[in-house]
Amino acid sequence: MINAGILTISDKGSKGEREDISGIEIAKFIESLPAKISFYEIIPDEKDIIKKKLIEFADVKELDLIITTGGTGVSPRDVTPDATLEVIEKEIPGMAEAMRMESLKKTPHAMISRAVVGIRKRSLIINLPGSPRGARENLAILLPSLPHALAKIKGDPSECAVP
Repeated sequence: MINAGILTISDKGSKGEREDISGIEIAKFIESLPAKISFYEIIPDEKDIIKKKLIEFADVKELDLIITTGGTGVSPRDVTPDATLEVIEKEIPGMAEAMRMESLKKTPHAMISRAVVGIRKRSLIINLPGSPRGARENLAILLPSLPHALAKIKGDPSECAVP
């Protein structure tokens, strides 16, 4: 069972002014891994708060998978990728590139996504868009690779070759 956490990054959501549909969609979607959502929070678009939560989820709570939703675009308040880059130890650009590449088939707006995927300690951190549809579509792209990636992050010594 994959131990997961979801962080919704939303100024309005953190004030109770907007329902968090994306976080709920992500939780439903990753149950098929199978994954258990151990922690779920809605926080504002504040770089220091995002960094603090990512560090807490990885270092203290030792979650296998940390998924953020929101704050991946280019508006002045979109700082999720910036915060993520400051806390990860290894970036996994291929996962972020795959999300953008597949999303571009659906919308030209995908090219302005700044989503980041990376590792901190033994936790995989994935930035997803804030829209429910965007979060679901981007996560669907990564879902087939997640069990293998998580096993490798945990130190699985088996060969990576696909038969």
